[in-house]
Amino acid sequence: MTTVTNLGFPRIGPRRELKHALESYWRGESSAEQLQQTARSLRQRHWKLQRDAGADVVPSNDFSYYDQVLDTAVLVDAIPERYRALYDANPLDGYFALARGVQRDGIDLHALEMTKWFDTNYHYLVPELHADQPFRLRGDKPVAEYLEAREQGLQARPVLLGPVSFLLLSKTVDGSDRLALLDRLLPVYAELLAKLKQAGAEWVQIDEPCLVLDQDGDDHAAYRKAYTTLAAGERPKLLLATYFGALGDNLALVASLPVDGLHVDLVRAPGQLDAVLDALGESKLLSVGVVDGRNVWRTDLDQALKLVRRAHERIGKRLLLAPSCSLLHVPVDASVETALPAELHAWLAFARQKLEELRLLADAAKGLVHAYDALDAARATFDTRRHSAQVHRPAVATRLASVDARALSRQSAYPQRRTAQQRRLGLPLLPTTTIGSFPQTHEVREARARFKSGKLSEADYDAFLAAETERCVRFQEDIGIDVLVHGEFERNDMVEYFGEQLDGFAFTKLGWVQSYGSRCVKPPIIFGDVQRPAPMTVRWSRYAQSLTDRPMKGMLTGPVTVLQWSFVRDDQPRSVTCRQIALALRDEVQDLEAAGIGVIQIDEPALREGLPLRRSDWAEYLDWAVESFRLAASGVADQTQIHTHMCYSEFNDIIEAVAAMDADVISIETSRSRMELLDAFVRFHYPNEIGPGVYDIHSPRVPELGEMAELLEKAARVLKPEQLWVNPDCGLKTRGWAEVRAALTTMVEAAQRMRESLAVEA
Repeated sequence: MTTVTNLGFPRIGPRRELKHALESYWRGESSAEQLQQTARSLRQRHWKLQRDAGADVVPSNDFSYYDQVLDTAVLVDAIPERYRALYDANPLDGYFALARGVQRDGIDLHALEMTKWFDTNYHYLVPELHADQPFRLRGDKPVAEYLEAREQGLQARPVLLGPVSFLLLSKTVDGSDRLALLDRLLPVYAELLAKLKQAGAEWVQIDEPCLVLDQDGDDHAAYRKAYTTLAAGERPKLLLATYFGALGDNLALVASLPVDGLHVDLVRAPGQLDAVLDALGESKLLSVGVVDGRNVWRTDLDQALKLVRRAHERIGKRLLLAPSCSLLHVPVDASVETALPAELHAWLAFARQKLEELRLLADAAKGLVHAYDALDAARATFDTRRHSAQVHRPAVATRLASVDARALSRQSAYPQRRTAQQRRLGLPLLPTTTIGSFPQTHEVREARARFKSGKLSEADYDAFLAAETERCVRFQEDIGIDVLVHGEFERNDMVEYFGEQLDGFAFTKLGWVQSYGSRCVKPPIIFGDVQRPAPMTVRWSRYAQSLTDRPMKGMLTGPVTVLQWSFVRDDQPRSVTCRQIALALRDEVQDLEAAGIGVIQIDEPALREGLPLRRSDWAEYLDWAVESFRLAASGVADQTQIHTHMCYSEFNDIIEAVAAMDADVISIETSRSRMELLDAFVRFHYPNEIGPGVYDIHSPRVPELGEMAELLEKAARVLKPEQLWVNPDCGLKTRGWAEVRAALTTMVEAAQRMRESLAVEA
């Protein structure tokens, strides 16, 4: 019998139950016991759902209140000293302080740095380590959740982030070698594995996702040391899980490790199957990821079954069927999306449906008759999608083919544009601005919901939005911001808002996925060719500009980010879809300019996350990603200033591509890293203007004047003053007005002090 298993499941619940419970606890409206009860209820409901969908083995310890990497740091007691007293006094509040920061009762702590999880839209908290870092086992979360699953009558497999990937995903605050800490860390893992063995766990899944990256000799030595050490102790059987790509030149290493099973991703890298089978040996289990854990389309079951049968012929009962990776990256259940067109709905598979597909593949591999009937139905659905007029629009392909090199460049080089823009805008040294959105208060969300449900007329909703926009503009004028934004009160999400107005997109009601912590997004589904039927943002940008004499930014989400933060069609190259989006945005940019908007921001926070995991694949991606941005941005006159925004990115790897985008101004996240992320721009001698963030909007804490001033001084020491802008790290949508008023007022004051200081020095 072929076993169906799973690597991980969404945590937040089909209706974002965990999000609501977390935020209620953070507001002080519910107790820790109530939060913990919600968590237990979700775990147990999700385990049952997985079993009912056909999983023989379910994962445990894949649940987290915030992030699995943070959980691992806490589990091994890698808690920075500044948080320790708070954590020791109240572990739950200490945990959330690590994730969100805290500012109360005389305590003022920054959150840990946050960055993207490989090339996904999930974020993880970066553990902070140092050369003398001690480790010890703290708490019993993996054991407790395994026992909880077993009490439900389930066959469960605990999931752990592997020791080598944990270290490689961490940072050392003193510049020391992360892997030098492995000898200290391994006894903690050995102790934990022994406890899981004693609790009755037969298998443990150890995730080592860094094995699909470029790894060097030191990395290989660390894996050998880690698994030789762990294999020698009392332990369950170990399933080493890799995902998001091929093992490639790491395969020989992995095959040599003393583990009992291996999981590989055959969705991203189906071509690795034969090499993996050849290297596997005579006793190890192989878990094959044949259903896409990162996208929402039904699996091509014919192709998946070919892979399953090839593997089964070689290793028989040692074969496990699984998704390619954790199902954390997809919504819970497509069956609730009854408002979607029937044809499109039939093409979709969320977490529950993906496990059902695995069950079907397992039954087909056994030759069960019902499975062949289901395969026939799936085949017909695929044929419908291939030939659907909803998907394929010849006019879009014709227009894209007509684009030539002239459409990819501005009229003049940046120095000439800067002169024209300064003449038009008349901005001071260190101009202040924000990234775009302002707080989406309860009143804003409620008005939107009432309008969508028909309880608020269009005229009344428009009047509400106009009043909110004017209030936002007046606030910015009052505190002295130089380049204003309209606040984006009409927008639900920075990608969804645009997708709703573009052909080729569809939207779910409950298709939520976790971005970080309680932050959930409902990604659009790009199912067909993309085009823009009508202007999308011009109306509210023009209205906002009519309220003020100061420059008003038009706000757009860039083509790469729209692509990355959507579930993208898988029947054509992603580069083609991205260029289609770019052409639609080019039309919008030109319409904004014609409406009198002199500053247009095209956000590309996802540019870095789209970077392929292997360096050999970077150039091709960066070529079409940069080309797509330039296609969207380059159809305007010199005096129109183009901004872009990026957050939580390691820029060293892509700085040349960032420069090639040729935006007049780029704003970046730098406050959590204390301006460390600015280093790449300094070393590169980045020629255009830069707004390094001085206010971490992902934390509820409000920075003081001295803190912002210190960050500005750091930036001014390495960049020319005429290059510098002053802004928060990101949009203010998730913050409250009280925090925003205080923080932005302080930010403007910090900029003014810096201007005065520079004037004195001059």
